[in-house]
Amino acid sequence: MRILVAVKHVPDIQSERSLGPDGRMVRDGGDGTLNELDENAVEAALTLVEEAEDGEVVVLTVGPDDAVDAVRRGLQMGADEAVHVVDDAIAGSDAVSTARVLAAAVRRLSEQQPVDLVLTGMAALDGLTSLVPTVLADLLELPALTLATEVMVDETAGTVTVRRELDHAVELLRAPLPAVVSVTDSANEPRYPGFKGIMAARKKAVTTWTLADLGIEPDQVGAAGARTAVVAAAERPAREDRVLVTDGGDAGVRLAAYLVENKLV
Repeated sequence: MRILVAVKHVPDIQSERSLGPDGRMVRDGGDGTLNELDENAVEAALTLVEEAEDGEVVVLTVGPDDAVDAVRRGLQMGADEAVHVVDDAIAGSDAVSTARVLAAAVRRLSEQQPVDLVLTGMAALDGLTSLVPTVLADLLELPALTLATEVMVDETAGTVTVRRELDHAVELLRAPLPAVVSVTDSANEPRYPGFKGIMAARKKAVTTWTLADLGIEPDQVGAAGARTAVVAAAERPAREDRVLVTDGGDAGVRLAAYLVENKLV
C-alpha cells in the first residue's frame, strides 16, 4: 500500500500575523512549521502502513524554499519519501491553484508507482478554508471522504472506510481506492519524532520539482491563476470594551452577574 500525504508549511499560529501590500500573508518571520492538522494525516498514514505490515508513506508539499521543513518533519515522524514542489510562480496561489499543483504532483507520483490513498489534514491553520482536499479529489476524479475521525483500509476489497462524527450523527462512509481523505485532529495523537527518527530523516533525500516538471504553465497558478483576491485589508482595531476585574474575593460573583446582565448565559 502506497499512501501520499499532502502537507503544508505554515507560520506559527501563536505569532502576530499580517497581510502585506500585495494582500498576501507575510511569511518571512522564520517561524514556520508543519501545519499541526497535517500531523494527524501523517500519523494516520503511518498507522495504516504499520497495520498492513507493508507499504510506504510519501509526504508532499508545495511552497517556497523553507517549505521543505514541512516534509522533513514528515520524514522524522517516519515517512519513507518526500517531494517538494517549489517555483517562484506559485507564490500567491489560492486553494484551487494549490490543489492544481498537488494534483499534477500526485499524477506524476502515480506514474512512477500507483498511489492507493491520498491523505490530508482537515484544514491549513493559516487559511482555514478546508477547500484543498475536495478540490484535489475533483481534479484527480477520485472519491472525497472528508473530516474523518477514523480511517480503515481493506486492501483485499480495495476500499477505504472512514468514520465521521457530526453534531447529531455518526457516519460511516466507504469508497473504492484510490481516494482522497482528510482527517480531523480527533483522528489520532501524532507521534513525536525520536532521536533515531530525526537522524534517519537526515539521510533521506527530498525530491524537488518545478512547475515545468509537472507540465503546468505559470499563468495557471499564483496571482494570475487565482480565482480569489484580497480586495482590502486593515489591522484589527484595538478592543475598547474590556472590563477588567480585580479579584477581591468576589470576582466569580461579579463575572456571573456580568454574563447574566449581557445575556451571555
